[in-house]
Amino acid sequence: MDTLIMVAQLLLGLSILVGLHELGHLLAAKMFGMKVEKFSIGFPPKIVGFKWGETEYSIGAIPLGGFVKIAGMVDESLDTEQMSSEPQPWEFRSKPAWQRLIVMLGGIIVNVVTGIIIFIFLVYSRGETYFSRDQIIEHGIVAYEIGQQIGLQDGDKVLDVNGQIYESLNDLSGGDALLSSDGYYTVERDGERIKVPIPRGFINSFSNEESMMRFISIRSPFEINNVDPQSSAANAGLKPGDRILEVDGIDTYYMNEFRKVMESRAGNEVEMLVERDGETLYTRAQISDDGTIGMIISSVLEPVRKHYTFAQSIPLGAERAFSVVIVNARAMGKMFTGEVSTKNVSGPIGMAKIYGSSWDWTKFWSITGLISMILAFMNFLPIPALDGGHVMFLLYEMVSGRTPSDRFLENAQKIGMVLLLAIMVFAIGNDILKIFTGS
Repeated sequence: MDTLIMVAQLLLGLSILVGLHELGHLLAAKMFGMKVEKFSIGFPPKIVGFKWGETEYSIGAIPLGGFVKIAGMVDESLDTEQMSSEPQPWEFRSKPAWQRLIVMLGGIIVNVVTGIIIFIFLVYSRGETYFSRDQIIEHGIVAYEIGQQIGLQDGDKVLDVNGQIYESLNDLSGGDALLSSDGYYTVERDGERIKVPIPRGFINSFSNEESMMRFISIRSPFEINNVDPQSSAANAGLKPGDRILEVDGIDTYYMNEFRKVMESRAGNEVEMLVERDGETLYTRAQISDDGTIGMIISSVLEPVRKHYTFAQSIPLGAERAFSVVIVNARAMGKMFTGEVSTKNVSGPIGMAKIYGSSWDWTKFWSITGLISMILAFMNFLPIPALDGGHVMFLLYEMVSGRTPSDRFLENAQKIGMVLLLAIMVFAIGNDILKIFTGS
């Protein structure tokens, strides 16, 4: 069932984005009087379809893209027969270069607009919930495996990233931090300011969503949430709402400190200093061999919550949408230098895993908005067979006044398709490798 939910979300998200992308091409083409022969979400073989006017609309069996077939255009269909006849007024090749340019940019523009709209409505409907810089400076961080590898420690108070003031805990693992060159965190540790370098290629440590949970979190004070009436905690007189300040004289104000001490005292009886209703008391409890005493604890640190008007959400949503493009562009650039591993490239399996095995509409639209911006960016790359390749040739035509020959465009299209197929095979291979390696 988990796999079905992941696949269903991926198919729905891609169908929406691909459909809108191809609709952008279709509407622009029709606006300039071009004949659109086919509109497909997914690649052949065709599952279902119908014809409306001059255009056949269909859904293909391979849901990894889509296409619009415009008369008189050299595209992925490589239909050269129509190109041997005299150009007709309704054909792509008969229109001015600036009109053809708009048609080729139509899908990219729609994906950008879609991504921006999604982020705007997410900001408006959900606002922001985060742990702030002030809270991190007050309480410090918990450094897990990945954080410890670069020199961060429990209790560090992060003052800035690369000398710049940050806003939230999320910024400490964002693109500006992980993709920086010669980056660093400035932390306060035992009253001293220390620079903790961010290694080159540090982003490679974050190969999946779970790895983020092995980096850092904020230290949180806690209280007892529930006590098992048959447990050692109950025998010690502990109650919901109690806060355990010390265990055997060791400070346990924060949740991570408490858990660490409990594990180190497993199987022993300990003395606890407890705060209850503003007063303190001592009690003793027997810790089991697995380091527990039969109670549930929960954080008492409340995150910052912000809500925005619709007018405020527009610039903030647009900023977040374009930040996705900027981060991906920087990551791709560092991939060519070898600083970012190509193992970070994911295919459909990786995308499905990002959506997750539970259906959460907020998460669904967040990921779909992110993918929409990435699709726009990827399609704008100057690779033949992508929109960006067509744009590149059209800009050459507009600047030089010379139109590339049909033969050249056909060969470029073939090369582009081979390149895209190789990238897809590589991405799917990465997905399969991650399944077997667990990364």
